[in-house]
Amino acid sequence: MAYEANQTYQPSTHLAVARPTISTVDIERPQTIEEIKQEQEDQFDYSQRAQWLRAAVLGANDGLVSTASLMMGVGAVKEDVKFMILTGFAGLIAGACSMAIGEFVSVYSQLDIELAQIKRDNLARKNEEENSDNEKENLPNPFQAAGASAIAFSIGAIVPILAAAFIKDHKVRMGVVAAATSLTLLVFGVLGAVLGKSPLVRSSLRVLVGGWIAMAITYGLTKLVGKSGL
Repeated sequence: MAYEANQTYQPSTHLAVARPTISTVDIERPQTIEEIKQEQEDQFDYSQRAQWLRAAVLGANDGLVSTASLMMGVGAVKEDVKFMILTGFAGLIAGACSMAIGEFVSVYSQLDIELAQIKRDNLARKNEEENSDNEKENLPNPFQAAGASAIAFSIGAIVPILAAAFIKDHKVRMGVVAAATSLTLLVFGVLGAVLGKSPLVRSSLRVLVGGWIAMAITYGLTKLVGKSGL
């Protein structure tokens, strides 16, 4: 009888020791990768936001350089301030429309490709509606991209126009346009370097020198053509 009592007692001790390990495993299992993925989906995609901001800076830089170069070229052969400002304004409108249309066509083509890919992927999935709804929320918006490009271009293009608007003397006006454009180029270069995580000084100088080259070429060639009487 004593031997049987010992036999019945040992399983109970083993069960008592095993219970905590089973309960701890059950407690830890609900905290898995699913919760981590859910948290990541709820957070903003800051990398995409940085890309959008960098694209906006580049669009503003395009507007600044192209409009300033156009005004410098016109200023090389015409001293009338009204003609110079109207030329810059025409360049602003034309460039903004061109940027918006180009961005709209590009992003819409990307949207068509991604929608076709989602349809192909959903053929092999269950819960098609849930998957497609979640993926469509992350698709690019062509109208948003077109509007952002036009606004960014216009912001850059308005700088040389405002710089030349209130100065009557032709030589001073040309110098102010070049100075305002150079300062804004440095600002855009710094923003592009910060968003692109590239060397600050090198990126800023690259943007500045590129703008100077564009303005100098436009000014020189326009003056040459104007003197030739073509």
